[in-house]
Amino acid sequence: MMSFFNSVIDNTNENLDKELENQEQENLTGNISPFTMPEEARRVLVYLYKQNAILNSQTPHLFTTLCRYEKSIRQHLAEVYLQLVLDEKFGVAFVKIKENDEYQENENDEESVSLMSKRLLSIYDTLILLMLRKHYREREECGEKKIIIDIERLDAYLSPFLPLVDHSSKDRKKLIAKIKDLQKRKLLATVRGSEDRFEITPVLRHIISGEMLDAMVGEYLKLLNDPKATLSQHIDEQGVENE
Repeated sequence: MMSFFNSVIDNTNENLDKELENQEQENLTGNISPFTMPEEARRVLVYLYKQNAILNSQTPHLFTTLCRYEKSIRQHLAEVYLQLVLDEKFGVAFVKIKENDEYQENENDEESVSLMSKRLLSIYDTLILLMLRKHYREREECGEKKIIIDIERLDAYLSPFLPLVDHSSKDRKKLIAKIKDLQKRKLLATVRGSEDRFEITPVLRHIISGEMLDAMVGEYLKLLNDPKATLSQHIDEQGVENE
């Protein structure tokens, strides 16, 4: 199972404030945390708690600092059941739920201390991610480094699959709202001087692999021909979930 940062973060202000308050208490009592970090590293950590991801293209100073203090930041996140995914080549870093037996046992516990929770995406949201990933792969194979897509092309990609979703999904306003949400989650970035063109960030490569893309698109195509067919895989707001 792959997990992804762009889940609902229960945050955030409340959990983050508690986390920082506990750390401050430890320092005042002389019980210094083994993961105490320099101020610039703590700023990166706070940014990750609030924004979930750091893109080198948007905040290069934070990304550089993250790479410098990667080990300490990774250890601190592990303390709250989170895992850092860092891709220096593509300039992306994000947080996902830590995958281990201990967390899985406590996942449904009301007293779970994790800052993230999972929630399955709708078919419409899933299709948007799949079509974005499909376009990303096609343009990347053509040698493009910065992958751009416009809303008309995305709408055209989605059109054949609309019978699988509710009628209201044909509304362009709904698609625009989804795009804005993906921008907040660092999956899409604005293109300067354009309101209907967006950059697909490399984060998407870590959410859906090429193999997963082919498998899931194939299953949705089967659903178009056979409504009784079932999906063997789903994308949730933490990543890919197998039934």
